[in-house]
Amino acid sequence: MRIAQVAPLYESVPPAQYGGTERVVSYLTEELVRQGHDVTLYASGDSVTRARLVPVTPRSLRLDTDAVDRMAHHIVMLEMVARDAETYDVIHFHCDYLHFPLSRRLGVPQLTTLHGRLDIPDLQVLYREFDDMPVVSISDAQRRPLPFAHWLGTVYHGLPLDLYTYREEPGSYFAFVGRISPEKGVDRAVEIARRTGIPLKVAAKVDAVDREYFETRIAPLFEDPLVEFIGEVNDRQKNELLANARALLFPINWPEPFGLVMTEALACGTPVIAFRHGSVPEVIDHGLTGFIVDTIDEAVEAVAMIDGINRRYCRQVFEERFSAPRMTRDYLRLYQALAETGTAMPPGVLMDTEVLAVPEA
Repeated sequence: MRIAQVAPLYESVPPAQYGGTERVVSYLTEELVRQGHDVTLYASGDSVTRARLVPVTPRSLRLDTDAVDRMAHHIVMLEMVARDAETYDVIHFHCDYLHFPLSRRLGVPQLTTLHGRLDIPDLQVLYREFDDMPVVSISDAQRRPLPFAHWLGTVYHGLPLDLYTYREEPGSYFAFVGRISPEKGVDRAVEIARRTGIPLKVAAKVDAVDREYFETRIAPLFEDPLVEFIGEVNDRQKNELLANARALLFPINWPEPFGLVMTEALACGTPVIAFRHGSVPEVIDHGLTGFIVDTIDEAVEAVAMIDGINRRYCRQVFEERFSAPRMTRDYLRLYQALAETGTAMPPGVLMDTEVLAVPEA
């Protein structure tokens, strides 16, 4: 198939360090190319891909200090996509709803994966107007605020099978990977570490909007000798961090659309202790690949049981449910349905919720 992937321009594809959406776009693009499809990627010029790259900007906008109006570059990208639209069998957008008015008028097979939270009141009027735009959720939980949108299905994110290293033996510390922001709950992670006496390594990005929160509320917590703040990490560093961890702490306080780091931990065989919000119950099997909790007290209790989780089973779940080949297969089913008939499969058909048999320890 001739497929266009349209990425946000804030980070390169893949991102040099933190960046969930662009990372998933990269995994999907490279797997499509590996399977023999003709793929064009619209992204920043510092992206690295085996697909045909259409560089919209010289570098990712987060790294371009001269980029003040970032929306201007995205509008230019949409015009570039529109000019080429008829050369593709399907166009896959990852830039939220920005293209909806244009896509409605292009008349070519297209779909949009929504990567962010959808419980924002302003989105109600937008998705009621554009209820003809084919959209894909990354968890069933993500789509609940907008049940009337034109959902094609849910496709869980997937990672390359060889990206992370499986480790049989658990490490001696907790890991936290994400952003420093109130909804990510790093303060909860520190409290869990303190109450259990287990060291915590924090690999996290600090956005400009969260800088004051970090300096006033979080940085003082890192003075505890149990806590090590690493900052942003690349794939190699993240692999080492997660593979050697006793568990990943995912103490979120928001409707997480997916939570890619949970699957990254499972790829290493590392179990997850996560708070019950958003997609967490869809990604983590309670008592099998980790524990789902509602309070810090419950998280502390889960720590006492975490070494009973079968790390090989965590890796098996990753391979079966959260790999790039599985994600790509699911998207290809949608692409083919759109290209051939202009319609897509009923919602939910792409879900793989089968519980695997737990191997003996």
